[in-house]
Amino acid sequence: MMKWMYHYCCDDFDEMTDINKVLRSKLKEVAEIRAPEVVEEQRSTDGTIKWAIAVGDQRVETVYIPEEDRATLCVSSVGCALECKFCSTAQQGFNRNLRVSEIIGGFGARRRSSAR
Repeated sequence: MMKWMYHYCCDDFDEMTDINKVLRSKLKEVAEIRAPEVVEEQRSTDGTIKWAIAVGDQRVETVYIPEEDRATLCVSSVGCALECKFCSTAQQGFNRNLRVSEIIGGFGARRRSSAR
């Protein structure tokens, strides 16, 4: 399932054809695959893209920073202790670390943006 969800960005159990049909049916009854909501996207002229992602009643930022020979993806915590001046998450102060699903959601925002 992890490969389907994170490698193929699949959010439909029926498309996971290497999983037993009975298990897929049961999964549809008890589970859902839902990408976190991107509530804001900002694009800079230098190619930097910043997403604000809803995490409960708070927002988390994920920032894609392209460089000449590589790119950096900054997936923040809920709040941040680094105090980067350009990052609004840093202005919140540090509240908590992200859950694994929230980190993966930040990567997913980047992948979904690439698909456009």
